[in-house]
Amino acid sequence: MKMELWRNATLVLQMGGKNILIDPMLGEKGALGPFPMTDNELLNPLVDLPFTEEELKEKLSTIDAVAVTHLHPDHWDRKAIELLDKSIPLICPESIAEQIIQAGFNNIISIKDAVTWENIHISITEGRHGTGEIGDKMGLVNGLVFKTEEKTIYIVGDSIWYEGIAAEIDRHHPQHIIVAGGAATFVVGDPIIMTSEDIIQLCRYAPKASVLVTHLEAVSHCKEDRAFIQEKINENNLQDQCFILKDEEMYSFD
Repeated sequence: MKMELWRNATLVLQMGGKNILIDPMLGEKGALGPFPMTDNELLNPLVDLPFTEEELKEKLSTIDAVAVTHLHPDHWDRKAIELLDKSIPLICPESIAEQIIQAGFNNIISIKDAVTWENIHISITEGRHGTGEIGDKMGLVNGLVFKTEEKTIYIVGDSIWYEGIAAEIDRHHPQHIIVAGGAATFVVGDPIIMTSEDIIQLCRYAPKASVLVTHLEAVSHCKEDRAFIQEKINENNLQDQCFILKDEEMYSFD
């Protein structure tokens, strides 16, 4: 049972003998252009995928299903819509299923609460993509919990740390938790995904779970990079629990 980070929130979960591609942003560097309400004109994504387009197509040929947490372009872009087989099983919250169908996909596994697919139990979780007016503008987001007889893996998705995430941890008791770090922030409002402080709080709340940090150094509104977050992890003596993944890094769930 393994996970490979491709870039940002895009990863492949190897579980139950299946390869599940999660939140695919597959376009080339700069393809999304600048993001609105930021203090820069940087073109997103900031980095290319860590392999060639031919290697990408080879990797996609091994994918058994795709899971999408929400439809922001750094989680579901035009290139993903173009490249992915329209008949591939596509797992998503019920709230975004119709939009994915409109993109041409015809094998939708829509989740209101939970489903079982190929002996993997998949649950939808709640999230909060920021606070106040910015949080409202960011819209509904979800996370996903993947569970087999051996492991429970919680992908928090684009959310800050708040009592709802604590409740999902209490509900599902995951051994592994994957969070979106980077403290992405617009020119107004508070961060819309986890800060290093949020990550530390989550680690303290779930001390028996390993915590993997993704969503770093790939989009222009993130304020905390890998080095900064690693420093905070070290300061809090959490380096045996909390791990920052590099692009194309493979992590084994022990």
